[in-house]
Amino acid sequence: MLIVMHHSATDKDIAKVKSVITSMGLKPVAIPGAERTAIGVIGNQGWVEDAPLKGLKGILEIIHVTKAYKLVGRDFHPSDTVVRLGGNVKAGGKSPLLLIAGPCAVESREQLIKTALFLKELGVPVLRGGAYKPRTSPHSFQGLREEGIDLLAEVKREAGILVVTEVMSPEHVVAVAEKVDILQVGARNMQNFDLLKEVGKTRRPVILKRGLSATVEEWLSSAEYILLEGNPDVILCERGIRTFETATRNTADLSVIPLVKAASHLPIIFDPSHATGKRSLVSPMALAAVVTGAHGVMVEVHPDPEHALSDGPQSLHFREFEELQRQIMALEGFMKNLKEQG
Repeated sequence: MLIVMHHSATDKDIAKVKSVITSMGLKPVAIPGAERTAIGVIGNQGWVEDAPLKGLKGILEIIHVTKAYKLVGRDFHPSDTVVRLGGNVKAGGKSPLLLIAGPCAVESREQLIKTALFLKELGVPVLRGGAYKPRTSPHSFQGLREEGIDLLAEVKREAGILVVTEVMSPEHVVAVAEKVDILQVGARNMQNFDLLKEVGKTRRPVILKRGLSATVEEWLSSAEYILLEGNPDVILCERGIRTFETATRNTADLSVIPLVKAASHLPIIFDPSHATGKRSLVSPMALAAVVTGAHGVMVEVHPDPEHALSDGPQSLHFREFEELQRQIMALEGFMKNLKEQG
């Protein structure tokens, strides 16, 4: 439910409405606006009877919101959320396009520091690297786990770069959050609700990847779990969905970027590496994501992809990533000029 207050409503009127909502066993969420205040109502399991609210002074309109996600949607939060990742690095709104890059898996200190220093020199603000690796086959490389987290923390200090890594279990969240800047919830864990609640209790930004077969509503509802626990800093990540097609690793759904931007205030980025699974397709799909309005791109980069322990065929060589970054910057500038002229 969304209660729109009249522009002449006083603080006393607003406080009274909030008091009545609380007495109904629900939670009021104030949504200040330029001309008037709205009050969102959350905590209900179904239809909310609005009879106790009718007739209260200062109420202009009562709107019943039936979406499964409320805090994530624009009904409760019309303006874009800008997520601060650390330092001056931001994602969302009118912030510069966010670039995140690095290896699929943390393999060694040498591999990680070499990549981090390369990215730092290019001005890429965030290094990605998986310490816990959820793999389809139990015989595949499962990651360095706690040792990998320690390596990420060490490289973060040495290279002066932000780091993001995936968390797989609720019991890992607190320990990992102490050592990295950004937490990632992977596609396979998008509906691991205990994990979502746990990352929602942290004050670390969270990248939430879309599940392999998840609808947009299921994806946004998963983000709602995180926001409900008090963490507003969520970045959505499209990484392709599973369809009948086998020519690519997944099917890249770029239409979801403008669709989600219209439905939600949260930033959305694109992962062309997992969406395609093919090195030759990563750059063109990354550029296409910029055109569709993505707030950022996350790309797998490795100093020696041919010998990577995980996802080598979809990882870019350093020189390929350097060229992609140049193209992205040029395209971003072109798109900005186009909007200003339009």
